[in-house]
Amino acid sequence: MTGPSEWPRGDRPLRVSVVGGAGATDEELRLARELGAALARADAVVVCGGYGGVMEGVARGAREEGGLTVGILKGVEAGDANPWITLPIPTGMGDARNALVVRAGESMVAVGGSWGTLSEIAMALKAGLAVGTLGTPPAPGLGLPDLGTPEKAAEWALARARERRGEMPPGGSGLSRRPR
Repeated sequence: MTGPSEWPRGDRPLRVSVVGGAGATDEELRLARELGAALARADAVVVCGGYGGVMEGVARGAREEGGLTVGILKGVEAGDANPWITLPIPTGMGDARNALVVRAGESMVAVGGSWGTLSEIAMALKAGLAVGTLGTPPAPGLGLPDLGTPEKAAEWALARARERRGEMPPGGSGLSRRPR
């Protein structure tokens, strides 16, 4: 991860929220891990709920590439976070912490999931955050973009985060900052 003096124009790194089920399938875990790795290679901060399943997969992928991971926890113990979380944030808020997971990101990718993931998607859309899906969406008919592969999902999420900051026109590329 680069330091503040190395970020373009002194900007802070882009933040991407990744949501999905704690009871993820092997395929969802693979997708999440590859997504986390791709985001880390672009020097983005990965924000998630901090526990198991998709959250652990995305955090592991990011940390294996030297990335920064933030886990916004339901409980009050930082030690409850999965071992791949760099910065655990205990909230004591239970599922209400989903709102913080949403608001901490500048774009969102949902990898699988169920009711909790649907609540995060709804909050993100209401807040005007771009949301895309990777793998099987948590419900049919959501009308969200299917991002296809983890690498394409990372590029899409980074582009949407840059658009949110006003750094690029809509539909631009979210190319990585760091070579592979």
